[in-house]
Formats: sequence, structure tokens, C-alpha cells
Amino acid sequence: MARFSFSGIGARLALYVTLCVAVILGASLGFYHYQARELLLQRLQENAKNRSLALVQRVELVLSSVRLAIETLAGTLESASLGRDDVPGLMRHTLEMNPPIFGIVMGFEPSVLGHPDKRYVPYVFRRDGGIELSVEPGAHDYLFEDWYQIPRELGLPEWSEPYYELDDGNVQLIATFSLPVMQPKPDDQRPRGILAADIALDWLTRELAEFKVLQHGFAVLISRNGTVLSHPDTDSIMNENLFSLAAAWRDPALREQARTIIGGGEGFIQSTPLLGVMAHIYYAPIAASDWTLAIVFPEDELFRDINRLTLNAAIVGGLGLGLSLLVVLSIAGSISRPLRVLAGSTERIAKGDFEAPLPKVQRDDEVGQLTDSFATMRTALRQHIDWLKTTTAAKERIESELAIARDIQMSILPKLTPPISNRDEFDLRALIVPAREVGGDFYDVFPLDEHRLCFLIADVSGKGVPAALFMAVTKTLIKATARDRDGPAEILTQVNAELAADNASNMFVTVFCAVLDVRTGDLEYTNAGHNPPVRIGTNGHPQWLKGRPQLLLGIMEGVVYRSASLRLSPGERLLLYTDGVTEAMNGQDEFYSDARLLDTLASAPQPDLVSLLAMLLSHVQSFAGETPQSDDITLLAIEYHGSEPIAP
Repeated sequence: MARFSFSGIGARLALYVTLCVAVILGASLGFYHYQARELLLQRLQENAKNRSLALVQRVELVLSSVRLAIETLAGTLESASLGRDDVPGLMRHTLEMNPPIFGIVMGFEPSVLGHPDKRYVPYVFRRDGGIELSVEPGAHDYLFEDWYQIPRELGLPEWSEPYYELDDGNVQLIATFSLPVMQPKPDDQRPRGILAADIALDWLTRELAEFKVLQHGFAVLISRNGTVLSHPDTDSIMNENLFSLAAAWRDPALREQARTIIGGGEGFIQSTPLLGVMAHIYYAPIAASDWTLAIVFPEDELFRDINRLTLNAAIVGGLGLGLSLLVVLSIAGSISRPLRVLAGSTERIAKGDFEAPLPKVQRDDEVGQLTDSFATMRTALRQHIDWLKTTTAAKERIESELAIARDIQMSILPKLTPPISNRDEFDLRALIVPAREVGGDFYDVFPLDEHRLCFLIADVSGKGVPAALFMAVTKTLIKATARDRDGPAEILTQVNAELAADNASNMFVTVFCAVLDVRTGDLEYTNAGHNPPVRIGTNGHPQWLKGRPQLLLGIMEGVVYRSASLRLSPGERLLLYTDGVTEAMNGQDEFYSDARLLDTLASAPQPDLVSLLAMLLSHVQSFAGETPQSDDITLLAIEYHGSEPIAP
């Protein structure tokens, strides 16, 4: 019996169907949960806005009545020429008519009192159900207190930050509203003094404590500087600040939320721990006092019912998903069972047993058609393997022959490490990196007589075996011809005649050939279509070797080549190269280029030729990166020392 595999088609079909259903179910539950949350938050904001508006109106009603009473009293003091002894009576009357006010104080300007050192500050206040007056002309310097100094400097009404005050052994939370009182004379704009009213905030704290939101939600009153004025945790009142709470969480975003809350606007902040619990906060300003009311909705309590409903729906969906998985597995097994039988037979074929029997075709369906196809494939596979064995053997033989050809090609190139022995007048180094097993680049160095050295570099058109053969022919012709000719022009003229006379393949070769007189440094050279060499002065400055390139070798018979000449100074170098250097490409299809070659030589001078060639090859290969080498790279460098070698 064929064994069941969890990696089979049936298992994958069941897995894919289950995943699709699970994704759809999850997306549906997620969308339902998201929509329910959004609807709840929308209604929550509306409810919070209405409830906060009602509470704000109650608070503003009290604060506005206090402000109106004090502004009315200030208007009376400004419109009538009253003596300072008349002021306490008006203050007492105002206090009697406004129960929310705890006390009223009037601080007079020293200039009104007639001397800079004089002070007069009448204060009427409630005590034990009655109203008392306190006048302390010099006992307390009110000029430097906030309730006096701030409105005097700003010239505007001002609510103070709440503060604690001790009254008959009881500590009360007090806020002060103060405003400047001007001189009664219209032409005198100097302030007469500062009028202020104290209100106790115990009533506000109690009202906010009774404000209920859900089961554990609460309302918080916040001053304009972020101080907590009302909170269910009484230890936080006047001891905590929005910014200190934000700093405790070490989250810069919470500081931005704190600035937003006390910024004077209204809004809704979702999922923030700023006020002690992870909650949604609705905030609104109390315009009469620059305070802010914040209503806190604990997140776990807010979404508890929605989370429970979503969980129940997920459980029901999971049970349905499990049932559908069983049904899909049953259907998938009936489809995949015949395929598993066929897989057992094809596994033996894959191991090389081409005589393994295939299952009998019992029905003309997709499985039967697949069995017939496997029978045809088995026959074709047997024939293909036989052909592949023959082809592989031939390929291995060709690769072996190419390796031998590479060794032979490399062996016919002169070994320049060390250079020509017993000659101190020059140093000469070269390297070659073929693009394939064999290539068409070559160089050669050989003496013409006791004092003249011939060196050359060449690049045959094309690559591979044809280029390698043409390279061998060209190198042999040049070296053989050089023995009977005086200069590079005559050498290349004769070689071109030989190559062009019988060139059925239409191949050609570029050559730079030079003859150096090691006694004087005189250099005679001919460039047959090759890249211009670089002359590196004793100061390390590189420049192109002057001379116009001539026609390539092997193109046309009867071409007569001409030479140019120069004299090398001791320490000067000459760099010869093929176009595999300047035409090396990187991943962006950019060439290494002639300009980059000069820049590299100028920016990275080397102490000797070995380092020079190694550095240049490293730069080219680094520039190309992962791009495959498309052409042979050949470098040859010579440094002239003169009859007496230069000091290193």
C-alpha cells in the first residue's frame, strides 16, 4: 500500500484551502473588529464631547461669574474718584454678593500712596461664616508676588496657577484671578493697583471626583502649565505634571501629547499611558481660566465587550475551519492516491532503473494520460542519457586539449621574472590574463644585438583557438623577421606582407613594436593600430606616447610602416597594454577608459614594475566587479636605467 505523505498534493491542497479560508476568516474578523472599534470610538468621542461640554459649562459658569464680579468692581474703582478707605467697603459688598469667591484683595501702587516705600493692601475674606477685613500697610510686600506682578507687567487679566494655602489649620487649593485697576482720570493711564479674587477649588475637585466614565474611567483637570489639579489619586494633585508623567515613560511622543492637551484646543488621543493607564483621552479647554479638562477612558475596559465578541466569533470560525479541513483532506486523498502509486514507480526510474514497471492505465483521465507520458519520457530519457555520455566524453576531451593548448601558448611567451639576465640598463615585466582557455594577446622581448632590445605587444582579432593560432603565427613571423631587419617599421612591413598574402580567415592583429638602444636610451617604435602606450616620467607624471597609429597587420598587402623615435631618460617608464584594460566593463556597462587609466597611474605611483602591474590589474578587476572578463588583459612595462643603474 502506498504510504500517505504530508508533502503530497493532497496535503498541499488541504493546506492551501485551509490557509485561504483562514485568511478570509481572519480578514473578516479583523475588519469586523476594526469597524466595531471605529464605531465605538466615534460614539465615544461624541459622548465625551457632550459630557465634557456640560462639565466645562458648569466650571466656566463659576469662573465667569467670579471674573465678571471682579471686572465690575474694577470698573467701579476706575470710574469714580474714591479714596483708598472706600475700597474695602466695595470689596466687602462684592464678596457678599458672590458666594464662590473666597476672598478679595486690592494692592495699591506706591506712586498712588505718595511714597515708593508705602504699601497698602486691604483683603476681605470669609471665615467661620462671616466676612473679615485685613489691612497690613507695611507688613507684606505684595509688589513681588505673582498675583500682583504678572497682570501689572502684562496689563491684562490673569488666572494664577493653583496653589495650596493654610487657613485656620486647613489646607485649601486656591486659584487667584487678578487684573489691573487704572486711575479714574481719563488722561492718567497709570495703574492705580491690582485687584484680585481668590476662589477655593475644593468644590471643583469634589465635582470631578463624582464624574464617572464607564467603571474605572475618570476626569482630570489640568492647569495651563500642565499641573494636575484634579485626579482620583489624590497624591497626584499638585504633585504631578503632564511633562513629568511623560518623562517617566521615556517616550518623546508623550511630551508632544502633553503639549497638545494644554495647547488650548479640543481633541481625542488614542491609546496613550500619559495619565497613568493605557487609555483614550478626550480633552477640551476651559476658556475662562486657560485650564483643560481631560476625560480618561481605560482601553481594556472600553474594548472589553468587543474583544469578547471577536474571540467568540474566532472560536466558532476555528471550529468551522477544522471541519472544512477534514472534508478537504478526504477529497484530496481520493485525488492524490493514484498519483502516489505513480510516484513510487517514477522514483525507481529516477534512480536509473529504466526497467521499472509503470502502473496499468485503468481509466482515460488525467492520471492515465500522465502515466502514458511517463512511459514515453522513460524511452526518451534512456536515449538522451546514452547521447549525453557520448557528448560528455567528447567535451572532456576538448577541455583537456584546450588546457594543453593554454599551457603551450603560455610557454611560448617569454618569462620576464626575472627579466633578461645580466642586463642592468633596464627592467622589464609583463603579465597576461586570458578571457578564455586560450587567447589572442601576446608580447615578446628579445635582443637584436648586444646593445639593442626589441619588445612588442599585440592583440589578435577574435578569441579562442583561432585567435591563439593566429597569435602563434604572428609571433613567430615577427621574431624570425626581426633578425634580418634594422627597425620596427621594416619588421612590421615584412610581417604584414606575409600575413596579408594568405589570410583566408580575414583575421588581423594590432601591434606595437619598439627597439631600445640600452646605451643611449634611444627608442624607435611603430604602432600598427594598437593602443598608444603610456610614458611615465621620472616625476611619475603619465602621458600618452606621441605618434599616429597606422594600419593593422594582415588587412592589406603593400602597406609600408613608418617609425617614430624618442630618447628615454634614466628612471623613465613605458607601459604597453591591450584593449582588455581600457575596454573592461562594469555592471553599469561603463568602460574603464583611457582617462581612468591615466588617472590611476597618476594617483598611485609605484616603486617598481612588479607593483605597477599588480596595482593596475587590481584596479581593473575591482572596477569590473562581478562582470565577466570579455577580453584578454595583457600588460608590459619597461623602465630604463641607463648605462649606470639609477639608485633605488
